[in-house]
Amino acid sequence: MRYPWQVSDWRRIGTERERLPNAWLLTGPAGIGKRAFAESLAVSLLCDEPGEDFVACGRCESCRWFAAGNHPDYRCLTPDTDEDEAREGKEGKSVRKLPVIKIEAVREVIEFAHLTSHRSGRRVILVAPAESLNPSAANALLKILEEPPEGVLFLLVAYAPQRLLPTIRSRCRPFALTAPSRDEALAWLAGQGVANPAAELAHHGGAPLFDHDPHLATVRKGFLEALANPSMTSVLGLAELVEKNKLPLSVALEWLQKWLVDLASLSLAGSLRYHPDLEGVLVPLARRADTARLMRCQDALTALAPFGQHTLNIRLQLEALLMEYLRVFARANPG
Repeated sequence: MRYPWQVSDWRRIGTERERLPNAWLLTGPAGIGKRAFAESLAVSLLCDEPGEDFVACGRCESCRWFAAGNHPDYRCLTPDTDEDEAREGKEGKSVRKLPVIKIEAVREVIEFAHLTSHRSGRRVILVAPAESLNPSAANALLKILEEPPEGVLFLLVAYAPQRLLPTIRSRCRPFALTAPSRDEALAWLAGQGVANPAAELAHHGGAPLFDHDPHLATVRKGFLEALANPSMTSVLGLAELVEKNKLPLSVALEWLQKWLVDLASLSLAGSLRYHPDLEGVLVPLARRADTARLMRCQDALTALAPFGQHTLNIRLQLEALLMEYLRVFARANPG
């Protein structure tokens, strides 16, 4: 599917179809629909009878294959699920998805790229997100981008293209997707039935595409209320809240990080990004905050972030971090 704010981008990329590249690099912030755009582009490129503005017909054999999820001339590279973690999942532990595309997956699509097209036409390979390629996989992909088989088109999707190998970027035609305006994003969220769309949009950095879970939003509200009243009681209550709701540590860290960013932004620039609806709470807190301690708390959070998907001692780790948060507002000892 394509989103309402992608109409002009779709028309713009249509002007480039007369001279197709070997690879497109679709970029833009997270949460604006880059992968959906790329998938629509893939369907369109393989469609037998695309209509006006190159929109896929939805009726031909190719479109039916796409709808069934088994098009023989299309492959999609995404991060794998680690097998060991999957086995742990069977024993009741959470399954963790590794944020990497491995070389084995790239080798499979390279083999696919060198086969004859099932329908004697084009083949399309989507890589999303491209920055999740591990070093070996990235180098393997680079080799086929340097000498791509005829009739094969790569669609690379990236929100952080600077993390890609410069040589990969140089072999792709860049195409920057447009982020929706605030009004477009709010209209979309309201149409999806999201409660308090303005607050949700701000919390997600202005990106309208996110998994909206009303229960999780309620838990987050309680989490932020506790942060707004820093005390030993609130620290213990926060850790209990996270444990009770079985939240991954990464979720709690994300919420705390955005709260710290707003505190720092208020202290240094007088602005808010993620919680404009809580300005009345954050402003007094920012006045009380010790900037050096605030930075130390952020450093502690950054150090803990790589372990956000681990299940070991979440409560203990979070309580230690929240103690750092309490020190941000502790009065300095006299003398």
